[in-house]
Amino acid sequence: MKTAITPTRSENYPEWYQQVIKAADLAEISPVRGCMIIKPWGYALWEGIQKELNMRFQETGVENIYCPLFIPMRFLEKEAEHVDGFAKECAVVTHHRLEADKDGKLQPAGPLTEPLVVRPTSETLIGDMFSKWIASYRDLPILVNQWANIVRWEMRTRMFLRTTEFLWQEGHTAHTSSEEAVTQSLEKLDLYAEFCENILAMPVIKGEKSETERFPGALNTYCVEAMMQDGKALQAGTSHFLGQNFSKAFNIEYLGEDEQKHHCWTTSWGVSTRLIGGLIMTHSDDDGLRVPPRIAPKHVVILPIMHNDDTDELLEFCKSIENHLKKTTYHGEPIRVTIDKRPLRGGEKAWSWVKKGAPIRLEIGRKELEQKSVFMGRRDLGYKEKKTLSIDDFYTNITALLDEIQSNYKNQAESFQKDNIQVVSDDKALYTCFKKNTGFVAGYWCEDANIEAQLKKDLSVTVRCFPLDHAEEGPCIFTGKPGRWTIFAKAY
Repeated sequence: MKTAITPTRSENYPEWYQQVIKAADLAEISPVRGCMIIKPWGYALWEGIQKELNMRFQETGVENIYCPLFIPMRFLEKEAEHVDGFAKECAVVTHHRLEADKDGKLQPAGPLTEPLVVRPTSETLIGDMFSKWIASYRDLPILVNQWANIVRWEMRTRMFLRTTEFLWQEGHTAHTSSEEAVTQSLEKLDLYAEFCENILAMPVIKGEKSETERFPGALNTYCVEAMMQDGKALQAGTSHFLGQNFSKAFNIEYLGEDEQKHHCWTTSWGVSTRLIGGLIMTHSDDDGLRVPPRIAPKHVVILPIMHNDDTDELLEFCKSIENHLKKTTYHGEPIRVTIDKRPLRGGEKAWSWVKKGAPIRLEIGRKELEQKSVFMGRRDLGYKEKKTLSIDDFYTNITALLDEIQSNYKNQAESFQKDNIQVVSDDKALYTCFKKNTGFVAGYWCEDANIEAQLKKDLSVTVRCFPLDHAEEGPCIFTGKPGRWTIFAKAY
């Protein structure tokens, strides 16, 4: 069977992923190695993510700020574990101007008195700001977030998954107690999980990271882990309980009600454009991208099939459909609709929107104009599975149709995840699973870092998390000692 994307997922999954991005016109490689140019359809997905998360953040009292791209080198040196975790990925600015040499080539000139690190994350800069903003317990808690770009010098890059520069949000909070800070960390983890599952239709496992997988400088890192269609894990978001490490390094103190000085308890949490990579690999098929309606840049695409003798009347009919849909709300917002007037053949035009993953396509020709109907294709069904609806029936059912598509994507992803989690009771079974390149493996583990390192060496498998919904202990599958319920997987 011929598919729009070659190779298919089963033939070459990594290349299939790149071809889906190309076919959907999401992004392309930039002239700067390891960076990407995000194109309109891809950036519209990011804007949808921003909009949905911003609403959720602000409902919890978070306010947006913006911090500089550059961080003084001395800031990173204040928190030893933090700088050690990012040192090899840092890009550093050492000069502030260029001058032409005798051959006319530009050379760096004007050395900086202190090198500046291009933002790999903002904990250190935020720490400095918090130390100035906080004086009393009355100033707390502080709940802020910024949408920003990040630079981490990657050697092996893949669009939307691991690039030298990427977009993200990073939230930072300060509190008077550890309990309040932990609550904040878990609240944001729940927020990410709800967003992934209800908006992206991407099921996730909420968990706690192992000590070796924690964010540098954190006392605890919580995560949401998603399963991609090749069985690998994608860390879709993280939330960190930083304790007092950064507040002590940056002297973030407050005068308490007891008239004594105390260090704040802080958190940070974030998601990135990696979510778009997760969306691609969770839902797409061998015909291209599939986008859940709740995050789709366009819910409905109208495709006029035009002939010279009825163009004006046909376009007027299409415009009336567009206007009606824009007055219809879907989850509190107007339905997003567009008319594709490009002078392309009908099949070519329709396939371009299949590859982009638009949830609903309406092919409108002379027959539909005469019958006041629509010829509808749904992206969650096969390309040829189209049906004719009267325009009134379509208007009546449009929101239910979109919800059905959303549910279908979520149900398919949940079934895939459920079918690809293997529970094991000994290490031999775990090794057997991963030699077959299975999805996730679950079992008890005693948190021995040496075992963790050996798994990575032998199988390229890491400990993804300790699921939060499975608190009881059991015998470790490696040692028999008391252990925690653990998810193991290969990962992006």
